[in-house]
Amino acid sequence: MEYKQSRSAVSVASLVIAGISVGGQAAAQGPATTQGRADESLLQEIVITADRRKSFGADLVQAGTFRGAELIDTPLTVNVLPRELLDAQQATQLHDALRNTAGVTSAQLNNAIYSNMSVRGIVVENRGNYRLNGSLPVVNLIDLPLENKERVEVLKGVSALYYGFTTPSGIVNLTSKRPPAERVFDVTVFANQHGTLGGHIDFGQQSDDGRFGIRVNALTADLDIGVDETKGDRSFVSVAADWKPTDALTLQLDVEHIEKSMSEPTTYFVATPAAGAAPILPPLPDAKRNLGGEWQQGDGYEDNVLLSARYRFARDWEFSAQAGRSYLKRDRYFSQFQNFNLTTGDGRIAVTLTNGNVNENNNYRGELSGAFFTGALKHEVTFGYTHNKRETEVPTNPTCNFPTPASATCAASTFQPNLFRKVALPALPLPARVVRTASAITDKGLYAFDRISYDEWLQVLIGLRRADYSSVNQVLVAPTSRTSYAVKETTPAVGVVIKPRQNLSIYGTFIEGLEEGGIAGAAQVNAGEVLPPNTSEQYEIGVKAELGKVLATVAYFDIDRASSFVNTTINRFVQDGRTSYKGFELSAAGEVGESLSLYFTAMTLDAKQERTATAALRGLRPENAPKFSASLFAEYRVAAIPGLSLSAGMFHVGNRAINQANIAFAEGYTAYDIGARYDTEIAGNSTTFRLYADNVTDESYWSATASSLLNANLPPTVKISVTTRFGTGN
Repeated sequence: MEYKQSRSAVSVASLVIAGISVGGQAAAQGPATTQGRADESLLQEIVITADRRKSFGADLVQAGTFRGAELIDTPLTVNVLPRELLDAQQATQLHDALRNTAGVTSAQLNNAIYSNMSVRGIVVENRGNYRLNGSLPVVNLIDLPLENKERVEVLKGVSALYYGFTTPSGIVNLTSKRPPAERVFDVTVFANQHGTLGGHIDFGQQSDDGRFGIRVNALTADLDIGVDETKGDRSFVSVAADWKPTDALTLQLDVEHIEKSMSEPTTYFVATPAAGAAPILPPLPDAKRNLGGEWQQGDGYEDNVLLSARYRFARDWEFSAQAGRSYLKRDRYFSQFQNFNLTTGDGRIAVTLTNGNVNENNNYRGELSGAFFTGALKHEVTFGYTHNKRETEVPTNPTCNFPTPASATCAASTFQPNLFRKVALPALPLPARVVRTASAITDKGLYAFDRISYDEWLQVLIGLRRADYSSVNQVLVAPTSRTSYAVKETTPAVGVVIKPRQNLSIYGTFIEGLEEGGIAGAAQVNAGEVLPPNTSEQYEIGVKAELGKVLATVAYFDIDRASSFVNTTINRFVQDGRTSYKGFELSAAGEVGESLSLYFTAMTLDAKQERTATAALRGLRPENAPKFSASLFAEYRVAAIPGLSLSAGMFHVGNRAINQANIAFAEGYTAYDIGARYDTEIAGNSTTFRLYADNVTDESYWSATASSLLNANLPPTVKISVTTRFGTGN
């Protein structure tokens, strides 16, 4: 394992010295304002629901060490996607929401089953990087519902200080809708032109004394995404409960049960060409075309439970504890079309059969937080401990080919798949469930950080995490094997925020983290294998400014990490060298005047593979990493027609290498959306009609790539919904 301790130590020392020097100079200029210390707590309570309402902008962040902090005071790139934006786009999948943040792309899959995402060209790890309410790592191998979420946050970059072993793509945090101060009872019916039809109920209420509240969300829908030979359904029910038995103690419970079954369209696989030959790329198919069958169902369920307690035992001191579990089980028919002939269209479809893939996360966290002054400096300190155990069972994944001779698992087949004409494939039964690989990862950590403030214009964040990580990977079928890794390491984080004005901040951060090496997918020869952990480092500098009701950010980032990818020559998930990711990111979100809301992001990315053991990869671009991406979405409230709002969006992704060897590139694309909303009153109840059309120019493009896989975009979709509010709340 490679550690760069000397560089890290020098970097941390330099930033700490710089922070202390600035603090010392500030202290010499004058004392901090201490008026009101005796009257109010220095430790601010985290109340995300008190953030902006009915806005595309946000003031607060919940994720990581910056929970409850102002976005302008957070020394990292954070994109907050509030409920108002999600509603305007009728977002139902993570991809629907995350495409509003620059640098986010789909990896390998086209979102028919779930949203497999990358940020800045780095995969967002599906078992550790998605969090519920800033804490529980939920398994993102099924569509995680958005209808019961108040907002989605994307904390980009290294986040090891608070979250331990995670990829430096960032943390995607899902914040639950909480019980409202005023009763809410919303009923929504939604549909699309392909045949999707469903309903959603959102009910919330607090007791008269405000000490107990509950929020219940439930949804069921038949799904049709407009792709041939696809069919499915999804449902969920969730409960969020808050109880304040005393003024000092707050308890919160979140429970959600999720189900989804959906035919998974066949993806395309591009083989590595012989030396000197050009790769054979499939032509962009019609978005409706699916070479697979309706029987290829991805069918799974997930249960998430999170219990949180917060006890304010002194005016400026608080203890909090959280315990949670995320459990997912799913069956899957993953198929890829390969070995095709561009003249005849004939090729081979390989279907990987998965019966009962299980992922379970158990997570525990305890924290002591407090605030106090030392002279002119205000300290907000946190001491914490986390224990996260992630267990996975990967069953045997036999592959059946069309056409193919008979095998122990598959019957002989003469069906000949073709690029240009539909060939109905006969259904295959799933094999008996036999666990091939079982892995267990234990990620424990002690951490401490201090946010030091001077007179509201200077903040210095200093943090350390002591990680204790171990993983065991066992192959349980012959030939059996056992691989284990263990590491203990201390990683630092330092950040400085200078605010020359209340509405302007200038920041710089250095964060070092540890990340898991990744897990080989079901289609690789080492399926289920857990690669060893590695270090990652990130530097970031930026400027944030509040321009009226718009928060604008400009940032530069520099990330260095180990490379993990599928070597398509041997179809094995491997580690090879290190990769750097450098770039600029811009964003602006909020309201311009009384009539216009906007959400804008853009990113330039210079990413390349460095210090590779395979010389041919050196200097190449990592897979699925566009050099430029951008998004813009705006909603205009028409003053001449009260209740009417019109919206439009633009989403651009540059070209991306389809694998680490850069044998070919998926062309860049730009998609355009339009929408409308009309608020009125029917029978005394507030009612909202929504219409939203995506990809209105019917652009054809490869929406997802990586590991030599290509997936075309889904067909353009027109979504409609009607929401009636029977309550008096939001």
